[in-house]
Amino acid sequence: MLLAPKICPRRQKLQELEKVFASLPQVERGVSKILGGDPKGNNFLYTNGKCVILRNIDNPAVADIYTEHAHQVVVAKYAPSGFYIASGDVSGKLRIWDTTQKEHLLKYEYQPFAGKIKDIAWTEDSKRIAVVGEGREKFGAVFLWDSGSSVGEITGHNKVINSVDIKQSRPYRLVTGSDDNCAAFFEGPPFKFKFTIGDHSRFVNCVRFSPDGNRFATASADGQIYIYDGKTGEKVCALGEGKAHEGGIYAISWSPDSTHLLSASGDKTSKIWDVGVNSVVSTFPMGSSVLDQQLGCLWQKDHLLSISLSGYINYLDKNNPSKPLRVIKGHSKSIQCLTVHKNGGKSYIYSGSHDGHINYWDSETGENDSFSGKGHTNQVSRMTVDESGQLVSCSMDDTVRYTNLMLRDYSGQGVVKLDVQPKCVAVGPGGYAVVVCIGQIVLLKDQKKCFSIDSPGYEPEVVAVHPAGDTVAVGGTDGNVRVYSILGSTLKDEGKLLEAKGPVTDVAYSHDGAFLAVCDASKVVTVFSVADGYSENNVFYGHHAKIVCLAWSPDNEHFASGGMDMMVYVWTLSDPETRVKIQDAHRLHHVSSLAWLDEHTLVTTSHDASVKEWTITY
Repeated sequence: MLLAPKICPRRQKLQELEKVFASLPQVERGVSKILGGDPKGNNFLYTNGKCVILRNIDNPAVADIYTEHAHQVVVAKYAPSGFYIASGDVSGKLRIWDTTQKEHLLKYEYQPFAGKIKDIAWTEDSKRIAVVGEGREKFGAVFLWDSGSSVGEITGHNKVINSVDIKQSRPYRLVTGSDDNCAAFFEGPPFKFKFTIGDHSRFVNCVRFSPDGNRFATASADGQIYIYDGKTGEKVCALGEGKAHEGGIYAISWSPDSTHLLSASGDKTSKIWDVGVNSVVSTFPMGSSVLDQQLGCLWQKDHLLSISLSGYINYLDKNNPSKPLRVIKGHSKSIQCLTVHKNGGKSYIYSGSHDGHINYWDSETGENDSFSGKGHTNQVSRMTVDESGQLVSCSMDDTVRYTNLMLRDYSGQGVVKLDVQPKCVAVGPGGYAVVVCIGQIVLLKDQKKCFSIDSPGYEPEVVAVHPAGDTVAVGGTDGNVRVYSILGSTLKDEGKLLEAKGPVTDVAYSHDGAFLAVCDASKVVTVFSVADGYSENNVFYGHHAKIVCLAWSPDNEHFASGGMDMMVYVWTLSDPETRVKIQDAHRLHHVSSLAWLDEHTLVTTSHDASVKEWTITY
């Protein structure tokens, strides 16, 4: 009798997503940004890149990210039932997906026209959807949500339609606003064009019905807001008797009781209007910089939100219009690098982005802010913290900056100007830092250049300094790692060549200095044993695409790698077979950087501009 072979299952380790620190809205100057609200009043949502971000309005640190669009998403709106969200992208795809489950299963997908979807509106029974934007032959469509069959025609405009809304009570009415300076009024269903409204002299950016359906408002780049009768479309008044704002108006949002209107303008203010008596109740001055232009707004329950051109989300304070109750900050552009540091007993995450922004996050609460003063003017490529508690960052603006983490202010702090663009920086004890630039390796001591290797004979890419501070490992595009010694104020090539399996993309010493991990473009991590003269200790296979980042756990037993395959693996040094796999860590975006907060908490970031914390259990 044959015994069935015993199959040994690979030991499965576990990971779970603990926290999501979401990106800000993606904004563009002169383009309105739509904030969607949940009918129950708990969440709000917006888009950035290919992501739809849902956040809790009372505690915005609680966030969820939907990433199933293949193209940049422009707008997302909850169905009045609250069970589904419709989101539209630049290719004209509309996805309708479930909000109740974590997986956000797709219910239906439509392509109402070929071109950017700019706004979406649902009927109050959640059965019909109107979609408008930049189609090729038509600028809008209105159809049944479950079959896609048409319930009317959106005609009457000869340019892109920016905004659409549907009256939330019967008899249904639909209104649109377009770049042809007109609004159009429809009756239905089936929705039929009734007449054009030509009161505005510039682009109509936003049209919205009041929740009770008695009125609708139109807002335009001409600084005017007009109010109309919701049933007949007859003009009632112009808000503010002249212009409502000094600049173009990008967004309007009605109060839940339909008596007031919130407006957001390029004149860097938001205003609350009492529509019945036609007067301004509050003006919120948001600042004097171009980045303080107001591009979007949402009135939900007692919360009044606005979006600035900086991407910041402002919670407006009716009782004190000059200062927002809170401002949500973060990144709106892709994050390139991150590092962690304990400061006053708290663990902070520092992240640097493609536009030169550096942000710090409280790893417990997600509270975050950016450094003050003028900082990097281009992509931050790598960051690390030195022994004196300074953040050392290198950027494509050809500088290395030293920023005190107690002050978190750039001004009056050390800036080292380099001759060529830096790609990577590593720090060691004794005030040393090594910067790898294009075709050059530079040694810094106490924030000054003291030595450089100008033509190393290969293209250096990444660098790590041994914790003891005497040895430097430099990885090159030629697939080798070279070892240098720091001797006073010079770097000496030790003539040691460690072979990786492909062009080197990252190098890292374990915290105890016993091992050097090297990852490469050929999808492999190789670990070398330092004490044994850098002999190869183990090789780790598993990634399906180029690996881009590495980080050792504080336990020196495990390390994590992130790659272009959107995977993160946590490897066990002694056993390449035992690993934790985080699939789709940042779906549709490759992982750009990793760091460990402690032995069981890994932080990841990516080009989706969000930061995530994972709990790893072995």
